[in-house]
Formats: sequence, C-alpha cells, structure tokens
Amino acid sequence: MKTYITRIFKYGTLISCYLLIGSVLLQIYARFFMANTPPWTEEASRIFFIYTIAFASGLAVKSDYYVHLDLIFTKLSETAQHRLLLLVHLITALMFLVMFLYSFQLIDLGFREKSTSMDIPMAVAFVSILIMSGSVAYYTLLEVDRDIKNMRQ
Repeated sequence: MKTYITRIFKYGTLISCYLLIGSVLLQIYARFFMANTPPWTEEASRIFFIYTIAFASGLAVKSDYYVHLDLIFTKLSETAQHRLLLLVHLITALMFLVMFLYSFQLIDLGFREKSTSMDIPMAVAFVSILIMSGSVAYYTLLEVDRDIKNMRQ
C-alpha cells in the first residue's frame, strides 16, 4: 500500500511538472511565432506548478529533503534528540491533518468561483491543498511511527 501511494505521488509530480514545462514552452513559442498568445497559458503554468509542489511535498518528507536547523539539536543528548524529533513530527502531522480536513470546505467554496482566464472552477486549484496536506500528513505519521519504534529499541 505504501509503495502504491508513493507511486501515485511520484507520477503526479512528474505529470504536473511535464505539463508545466509544456505550458511554458507553449507560452514561449506563442510569444515569438504567433500573432496572439493564448491567454490561459500563464494561469495553467501556475496551476501546474502548484500541483508539482503539492505532489512532491509528501515525497520530500518521505526522503527527508526538508532543511533542518540543527544548531541546538546537535547539542542535545541522543534521547532528547529522539524526543524532539517525535514532537516536531507530531506537531507537523497535526497541523497538516487540520489543513487536510479544512481543505474540503475550501474546495467546496472553490466550486462557486471561476478562474479569470481559464474559466474553470477554482476548486481545481484548491484540490492541490488537499493533496499536499494529505501527503505531508501521511508521510509525517509514518515518521511518527518510526520514531516511536526507534525510541522503544
């Protein structure tokens, strides 16, 4: 199950990144070789960028790619380091779980709004918050589980 979820996030990251590249290349091509540039490419690029970040953020947690400020952390004992990591992971998971739950309300509100140039519901863009918060919460909860198992050993 874990590998299936990870695969979904990896493919989501790749597809949204390729779509971002495609829309930017279309923008560049249109500005140089067409009389009028399509008005939707700039907004599409923003949405594809947001989705790229949304899909990749959970994978960054999984692979431990986020920046750590360890000036104080390295001065702590090993037990205190494990406890602090557990606390940080618990707070992060809680925050993103709350974000995940409230993103449903935001998506619902987004169905009543339309984007200006693409004329699509803003819920399309707001789903990225659901994806990001869900993926970060999921992988952070896996970290919490791992932290607890490490503390028992």
